[in-house]
Amino acid sequence: MGRLSRWSLFGVIVFGVSIASAQARPDAEQRAGRYLESVRTQPSLVLAFLHEMPKGGDLHNHLGGALYAENLIDYAVDDGLCVDRTTSILIAPPCDASCEKYTSKPAVRCAYQDHVLYNSIVDAWSMRNWKPADESGHDHFFSTFDKFSLATHTHTASALAEAESRAAADHLQYVEFMHTADGGESAQLGAKLGWEDDFAKMRAGLLAGGLGDIVIATRKQLDEDEARISSKLKCRTTEADPGCKVTVRYLYQVLRGLPRQCVFAQILLGFELAQADPRFVGLNLVMPEDWYVPMHDFDLHMKILDYLHGVYPKMHISLHAGELAMGLVPPDGLSFHIRESVERGHAERIGHGVDVMNEKDAIGLLHEMAQRNVLVEICLTSNDVILGVAGNDHPLPVYLRYGVPVALATDDEGVSRSDMTHEYLRAAETYHLSYAALKKMARQSLEHSFLPGASLWTDFKASHIVSSCATDSRAGGKISEVCQKFLDTNERARVQWNLETEFAGFEKKY
Repeated sequence: MGRLSRWSLFGVIVFGVSIASAQARPDAEQRAGRYLESVRTQPSLVLAFLHEMPKGGDLHNHLGGALYAENLIDYAVDDGLCVDRTTSILIAPPCDASCEKYTSKPAVRCAYQDHVLYNSIVDAWSMRNWKPADESGHDHFFSTFDKFSLATHTHTASALAEAESRAAADHLQYVEFMHTADGGESAQLGAKLGWEDDFAKMRAGLLAGGLGDIVIATRKQLDEDEARISSKLKCRTTEADPGCKVTVRYLYQVLRGLPRQCVFAQILLGFELAQADPRFVGLNLVMPEDWYVPMHDFDLHMKILDYLHGVYPKMHISLHAGELAMGLVPPDGLSFHIRESVERGHAERIGHGVDVMNEKDAIGLLHEMAQRNVLVEICLTSNDVILGVAGNDHPLPVYLRYGVPVALATDDEGVSRSDMTHEYLRAAETYHLSYAALKKMARQSLEHSFLPGASLWTDFKASHIVSSCATDSRAGGKISEVCQKFLDTNERARVQWNLETEFAGFEKKY
């Protein structure tokens, strides 16, 4: 008995030492975090680390601004377009017959042999070499779209293929593209039928007047575009581009600067599309928040959203709100957009939210957003170049302090000349965010995506995975039948599982 007691005591000691050693030994996430801290003073190594880091989803990505000017020049050449040499605005042919430098309307193809013309186009169509002394960042940024828009009309598939390939290179698993997928047909229908103060009558008139046909045509066009994307990326072949693995969904993009009858028609189309086609997971209202119509009709837009959300209660809504700064609009214009978007516009996510501390009862609003679990799509580069808001002036640390969920996003990465990796780099360097904080943002992007199905997490804050897959996540090996069944029937969880798998592979390197 004495010998057994001694061996039992020895076993307890060994077991205790093993547990203590396991607790003292950092896990993979901690090792990755320690590595990031060790290279904080070496930006190139931080960049390399963040480039390889899995980043979840990009929830705020305008397809129209996602392409780099170099891509758009190629599209313009394919379409035989001309360019105004002075303004860099694209013009329909015929072009000047010669590429000589004295011509005022050369073919865009002339830029391939004229580096001065080529560089001037790139600068005019993006924030590259923008000089604050010449023009505000806000004005230069938003003027780019009218200059290059003609090149985007027939190249949706090419644009999506390029954007998906770039997302994969950035180690994203998911993107929600804001896309006015009907080409403005619903807005034209709204303009044709006119305004009706009775929203129910206006909805009925639009549906009777052909909106359903626009839904059908839009879905057919997206089918064709996605077939072209698959071909361009060589999906389902041995040479498949990594972009094939990125899960893509669409937010119907409403142009809120248009007349009210056009805005109503577009919002209604967004609701109808989401009801008819699972690829459309929600909608968003776009165009500069400070322009006259978006400011003047803001209350009307919230009323329209409130009414239509009552008709389509399952519809997901993300709204641009608070993409404003002091001086851009009168002070009262900064005081209510975010709150109204959440409380009346039914926004589950807020895009930008830069002016939140100018809202009435800002602290109360932050508590409300945290309680409602409203995520803010943070676009650091965009907010800097458009609004001049960066560093300590940006509310990202405030949102974090009050527990408001946030996720980094690119906004218009082509126009801004950025990408998701550099959004993470800016966040890490400016706010000294830890690896764990950045990882949480990546996870939050998928938790707050508009993908259907249950979440992988039963308790996101505590990082508790659903029981069906909890054992599998710890084992890190073959997925059990019960877990696979759960993932197969819940798309949100499936993409989240992919992210966790990518994290496991990434963190093993450290």
